[in-house]
Amino acid sequence: MEIPLLEEIKKTRSIAEVGLLYCGNEFDRERYLELKAISMRMMSAVTGKPVETLEQVFSIVDDYPTAKVDVRALILSPDKKILLVKEGVDQKWTLPGGWADIGYTPKETAIKECIEETGLDVIPTRLLAVFDKRMHPHPPQPHYVYKLIFLCEPTSSQLSAGFDMLDVAYFDIDDLPELSRDRIIESQLKLVYHKAIDGDREAYFE
Repeated sequence: MEIPLLEEIKKTRSIAEVGLLYCGNEFDRERYLELKAISMRMMSAVTGKPVETLEQVFSIVDDYPTAKVDVRALILSPDKKILLVKEGVDQKWTLPGGWADIGYTPKETAIKECIEETGLDVIPTRLLAVFDKRMHPHPPQPHYVYKLIFLCEPTSSQLSAGFDMLDVAYFDIDDLPELSRDRIIESQLKLVYHKAIDGDREAYFE
């Protein structure tokens, strides 16, 4: 699969959506609708997923389209192991977290997601990284995504996997389970881990 081509298709769809928001006549509207339809057919060809399935992934655009935000929490045990959750969707492991919710700050989202997915109460202490998924070897996906990773200090200790999680456990950085690569990849996990361990207070961004 050509990931650079998929990125160009996503840009084309975004241009069509912006055009539909601001076009001033029916002539332009028809052309932007056609451009959007073409972009979806191209995305279907690249991803192998039906257009109808892809359309369900996208919400109706009523404002200028922007990147989606994924908020994740890095929680370490006293012996420096990483807390991971096992996703029910693909049965692979990732940092606790999810999409940023409207009405919640990024820190509040991290707190909420940790309670829901791990059972732990946490205090976010600092931002470790802002990843642009396009700049890292994640599998291709329809959305353009920024990932925010916070270092979080647990204030409770009883682990409890959330309703949509299969398990929650601590792992050694050199003995990681199979990761859910759509959500986190090993290089990112090791980058934020070493930032936390080494006391590097400068957030990574790329």
